[in-house]
Amino acid sequence: MAGEDGFGTQFKRGDGADPEVFSALASVTNVSGPGLTRETIDVTAHDSPDQWMEFLGGLKDGGEVTLDINYRPAVHDALVADLDDEDPRNYQVVFPDVDATTWGISAIMTGFEPEAPYDDKLAASLTFKVNGKPTLT
Repeated sequence: MAGEDGFGTQFKRGDGADPEVFSALASVTNVSGPGLTRETIDVTAHDSPDQWMEFLGGLKDGGEVTLDINYRPAVHDALVADLDDEDPRNYQVVFPDVDATTWGISAIMTGFEPEAPYDDKLAASLTFKVNGKPTLT
């Protein structure tokens, strides 16, 4: 098989309790991320072999998770409070594969952008900056 269907992917928000309970966000139409990256450290020297640049792996960044949703103000406006939080909150991206592969992230919401076109549905884009190392289970 060449790939898997993404339909049924969920974005879940933790409640901060102990034990933490995660609830799926309604009406998510697209999930992107986390966008993992790694910096490099240039260690090139005058005696680098054959004049090729050399690098070491540097700091890693969990990047961002972005969501597109069918915006429902009565349901989604509670998320605006996450934008006011200074401390990271726990979230999960749960894929619909047989193992329910999950990215667990600690993140800070950095963007909430609703749109209301005259000829289409209410929609919103949400952005979360990943804090620390995401976990894949």
